[in-house]
Amino acid sequence: MDLILCHTTADFDALGAAVGLTRLLPGSKIVLTGGSHPPVRDFLALHRDEYSLIERRSVNPEKIRSLTVVDTQQRDRLGKAAQWLDLPHIREIIIYDHHLGQESDIPATESYLSSVGATTTLIVEQLQQQEISLTSAEATVMALGIHVDTGSLTYDQSTPRDALALAWLMQQGVSLSVISTYRDPGLSVQLQQLLTESLENLEYLCLRGYTVAWVTLRTKNFVPGLSSLTSELVELTEIDALLLANEYPLGESDSRLTVIGRSQIPKTNLNLLFQLLGGGGHSQAASLNLRGVDSQAILKQLLDGVKAQIPHPPTARDLMSSPVRTILPETTIAEAQRILLRYGHSGLSVVNAQGQLVGIISRRDLDVALHHGFSHAPVKGYMTTNLKTITPDTTLPQIESLMVTYDIGRLPVLKNEHLVGLVTRTDVLRELHQERDEDEEGQKFQIPNSKFQIPLSTELQNRLAPQLWQLLTIASQEAEKRGWHLYLVGGAVRDLLLAEAVTNTLMIKDIDLVVDGFHKSADVGAGVELAKALQQLYPAARLEIHGAFQTAALLWHKDPELDSLWVDIATARTEFYPYPAANPEVEASSIRQDLYRRDFTINSLALRLTTPRAGELLDFFGGLLDLQAKQIRVLHPNSFIEDPTRIYRGVRFAVRFGFQIEPQTEEFIRYAINSGVYDRTAQENSKTPALQTRLKTELKHILEAPYWKSALQLLDNLGALQCIHPTLKLDVELLRQLRLLERCLRRFDAEQTLIHWEMRLEALITRLTPQYRAKVAKNLQLQEDSIKRLQNLTYAQTEVMESLPKCESPSQVVQLLRQYDLPMLILIALQSPRSLRHQIWEYLTVLANVQPLLNGNDLKKLGYTPGPQYRQILNDIVAATLDGVIKDRTEAEEFLAQYYPK
Repeated sequence: MDLILCHTTADFDALGAAVGLTRLLPGSKIVLTGGSHPPVRDFLALHRDEYSLIERRSVNPEKIRSLTVVDTQQRDRLGKAAQWLDLPHIREIIIYDHHLGQESDIPATESYLSSVGATTTLIVEQLQQQEISLTSAEATVMALGIHVDTGSLTYDQSTPRDALALAWLMQQGVSLSVISTYRDPGLSVQLQQLLTESLENLEYLCLRGYTVAWVTLRTKNFVPGLSSLTSELVELTEIDALLLANEYPLGESDSRLTVIGRSQIPKTNLNLLFQLLGGGGHSQAASLNLRGVDSQAILKQLLDGVKAQIPHPPTARDLMSSPVRTILPETTIAEAQRILLRYGHSGLSVVNAQGQLVGIISRRDLDVALHHGFSHAPVKGYMTTNLKTITPDTTLPQIESLMVTYDIGRLPVLKNEHLVGLVTRTDVLRELHQERDEDEEGQKFQIPNSKFQIPLSTELQNRLAPQLWQLLTIASQEAEKRGWHLYLVGGAVRDLLLAEAVTNTLMIKDIDLVVDGFHKSADVGAGVELAKALQQLYPAARLEIHGAFQTAALLWHKDPELDSLWVDIATARTEFYPYPAANPEVEASSIRQDLYRRDFTINSLALRLTTPRAGELLDFFGGLLDLQAKQIRVLHPNSFIEDPTRIYRGVRFAVRFGFQIEPQTEEFIRYAINSGVYDRTAQENSKTPALQTRLKTELKHILEAPYWKSALQLLDNLGALQCIHPTLKLDVELLRQLRLLERCLRRFDAEQTLIHWEMRLEALITRLTPQYRAKVAKNLQLQEDSIKRLQNLTYAQTEVMESLPKCESPSQVVQLLRQYDLPMLILIALQSPRSLRHQIWEYLTVLANVQPLLNGNDLKKLGYTPGPQYRQILNDIVAATLDGVIKDRTEAEEFLAQYYPK
C-alpha cells in the first residue's frame, strides 16, 4: 500500500497536491491525518467520491510500502499517522513542500522542496513533464490549492511558476464556479461573531510607519477557520501585521493556544519567529499550536519579534540626490536650459543671494519659455514658488503621501533652512518598485543557476574571508563615527552575486568602497579621511591619494593575512565629461548619483555596510535582472561617446562572464564608433585620456587575461579596434601573426622575462602602416623601449630581409641578428616570410646558444694578457665553432696559435 499523507487540519493546497500525486503514483491512497479546514470539509462533503481517500483507521500499517508527505516537513503535523514513519519495512518516504527554511524531522529518502507559492505547483510541474492529463474534478481541487495558498496569485510568495501551473490546470477543465464557491467561502456564524469581538478588542501599535495589531480570543472549544478570520481582519482594518490568538480549555487545569500571524511588512519573516516556538509557515503567514502555556507571554514574545523585524523605512536622506544644482532668480532661461542639458536633470532649484530656496523651475517650464522666445528672460518669472519641503529624516511613506496629495514631482530637502538634497518622483518609484526575489528565510536575491544568494545580514560575514570581513567591519565603524554611510560597490558586489560555491569563503583582491556623507556635510575629502583612519589601524598598507578624483587607495603587498589587497575608497560623487574621451569633472554627491555615473548596470550595485540598514542591496538600474539575464547593459545612451574605454570594459565583462551585450547597448557602441567622434575629439583636444592612458589600461586588462583572443575578436566585430587606430582590423594575417607570437613567447620566454600583454599590443600595432606605429605607441604611452622598437621596426626588418639571405655561414647569421634584442626579433619574425622565420627561429633556438670552447680564464692561463682583445678573440672562437672550423678545445687552442700568436 502506497499512502499520501496530508497534514492535520488539511487545507486545499495539501489536498490538491495529494490528488495530483495519485496520478503520478497510480494506486496510491490519500489519508487525511487529522481533520481539515472548514472549506475543505464542506468541499469533500460533496466531492469525496471523486478522489482516492481512505480513513486513517482503515490502514493496516503492516501493508504500507511507501509514504509521501505533502505540504509539511514536521512529523508532529501528521497526528497519529506519524508513527508510520518509523515502521522498519517502509521502502521510501518522500516529501513535497514549499515551506523552506525548516529543519525536517521526517526521515525522508527523497525530498522535493522549492520556494513556490503552493506545494500543488510542484506536482503540476511533474504532471506536465510526464504529459499526464487530469479530470475536471482533479484539476479543480488542484487549482483551489494554488488559488488559496497564493491568494489567487496576489500574495508575495506567489511566483511565475504558480501562474503557469494554474494556467495549465485551467486547460485541463477547471470548474470556475467551484473555485469561486470555495476559494472565499465567507465566514461562518461563529466566525462572524468572533470578527465583531476582534474588531472591538484589537490593540494597535504604530512603529516606523507600519501598524501592528494583536488580539486574544477566548472560546469554549476549538474554532475551525481562524485563518479565514485573520485574513478578513487584515483586509477590513488595512493593518500591516496581525497576531490573532485563540485560547480554549482542555480541562480544569489545561488549555490550548493557537496563534495565527499575518504580515504585509517587507523584510519581516513570521516563519522564523513561529519556528522558535514550534510553529511555522511562510514569511508572511504562519501559525502555531501550544498546550499549557501562558498565552500572554507567548503573544508578547511574538509581538516583540515582529517589532524587532520591522525595517527602518527609507528616509529622504537615503533617497535624495545631492548636491542640488541651484541657480539664481536672475539666471536666464537659456543658461538654465544649458545647465539642465549638462547635468541631465529634469529641474533646477532657485536660491537667492543668501542661499535660501525661493523656487523650482522644471524642464517643462523652460521648454515653454523657450518656445515663446524668452531665452534671455530671467527664470524668476517662470519658476514655481509655492513649495512643499521635507527634512532629511522624512520617511518614504510621508514623502509618497505628499507627492500624491499635492501632485508634486520633486521635494526639496532642507536642513537648518539650507538646501541639502532633492527627492524626485523617480527616486520614490525606484525605491517602491525595485525588483526583489525573496525567499522564505528573508530578503535574499537569488541568481538562477547559481548556488549563492547575496547575504543581506550576517551571511555576508559567512561569505567573505574572516580577515576581509574584519576590514569591512572596521571601515564601516570608522564611517559611522563620522556620521557617514559606507557602501561596498561595483565589481565586488557583482562577484558575490555571481559566486557559485557557498562552502568556500571569498578573498576578493580588489574592493571599491564609497563614502556617502553629503547629508552630513562631508566634503570631497571624506573618502581620503576614511582611508587615512584605516591606515592608522593597518600600518602595513600603503596609502595613495588621488586628489583630482577624490579617491584614496590602500594597498597591501604579500601581507600574511590580506595578501595583495587593493582597496579604493572614494567619496560619493557625480561627474561630467567636458568633452568626449576627457577625464571627467567630479564633485561630491550621494550614493545614488555615484552609482548612476557608472558604466554598466551589473557594476552599479551597492551593498550597504553601515547601520541601521546594513546588508541592504542597492539596485536602482536593474543590475540584478541583467545578472540573471546574463547580459551587459549600459546605463546611459551617451556613455560610449563620453568614454570609449567603456566599450572595452563591456567586451571584457561579456567574454569573462560568458554574457551577451544587450542589443541596444551594442547599437550605442556601433553608433559611437561610426560617428567619428573619437577622431574629431583627438584633433580638437590635446588630452584625450580615454583614448590614451585609460585605453592602455583596458588593453592591459584584456591582453593579460586568458580570454584575450575572444575579447579581441568581439572588439573587432564591433569595430572597436578603431579606437586604437582607424585602420586596425583583426584580419586573417593579424590572427596568424598573433598565433605565431604565442608560439614564440612559449618557446623563448618560458620564464616570462618579457611583458607578454605588451608584446601582444606591439604585435597589434605592427599591423599598422609603419608611419602610424610609433605615433600610436606614444598615444597609448607605452614604455620608451616599446616606442623605439616600433619606430625602428621597419628599418630593422628591411635590413634583416635584405642581409639574411646573403649570409653564407652560421657565423654571419649570428653577427647579423645578435644586434637585435628578443622582442625585436620576434616582431621581425612575425612580419617575415617562412624562410626568414625559419632562420630566425634557428638562430634563437640553436645558434644564439653556442658558447666559446675557451673562456677568459683559459686565455689567461695560455698567457694572453687581459684586455679588450679578449672579446674579439672569444667572438672569433664562437664564429669558428659555428662554422665548423674548430670542434673541440685542442682545435680551439690551435686556432689561437694560428690567428693570435703570442
